[in-house]
Amino acid sequence: MIVLNDVSKVYHIGESEVYALDHANMRIREGEFVSIIGPSGSGKSTMMNIIGCLDIADSGQYLLDGQPIEEYTETELAKIRNRKIGFIFQTFNLIGNMTAAENIELPLIYQKISREERKEQVAQALEKVRLSGRGKHKPNELSGGQQQRVAIARAIASRPSLFLADEPTGNLDSATGREIMELFHELHTQGNTIVLITHDNSIARQASRSIHILDGKIREVAR
Repeated sequence: MIVLNDVSKVYHIGESEVYALDHANMRIREGEFVSIIGPSGSGKSTMMNIIGCLDIADSGQYLLDGQPIEEYTETELAKIRNRKIGFIFQTFNLIGNMTAAENIELPLIYQKISREERKEQVAQALEKVRLSGRGKHKPNELSGGQQQRVAIARAIASRPSLFLADEPTGNLDSATGREIMELFHELHTQGNTIVLITHDNSIARQASRSIHILDGKIREVAR
């Protein structure tokens, strides 16, 4: 599903060049659960942005489902981001003046799904994250763990085949973090591809494979 061939991303800081990704090579098959682990500033977020079609590499090639990403039009990339990829962020990225159900429904509106179908998909997503009774609550009425569940439900509702999670347990206590990881294991069991970015070794080890990134260079972590 995901292939990086000799991918580099360079930032120019003054007269210096900083490689956020340095000739990275990586393969992730459909249905895998892979963690990408590294310290702050290692290049994790840059890799996520490239995999998620939010940014493009300066050199090398990124293939998504066998097709070079540069062959997709901007319209096609927008559809991929909205329908194929479910993004889950450390900061939840919920809209504060909307209810949990409305936050989950918003991407479906952009997909031009009918109101009846949207309601059904929102209800199913809330049930999957065990928040069926919380759909009318706004984010400030929910705990951090519940807000992250809403963010996961928002990703689930679009029925993507790839989940990209950036430090999804980073703002949560350890007990709540374990609950969130249980949800990812359930999604993986259901056949979804999951790429989880983290700095936490205990989180990274829960994936089927771990890839380490440091100074833009990546290597497989031996089990």
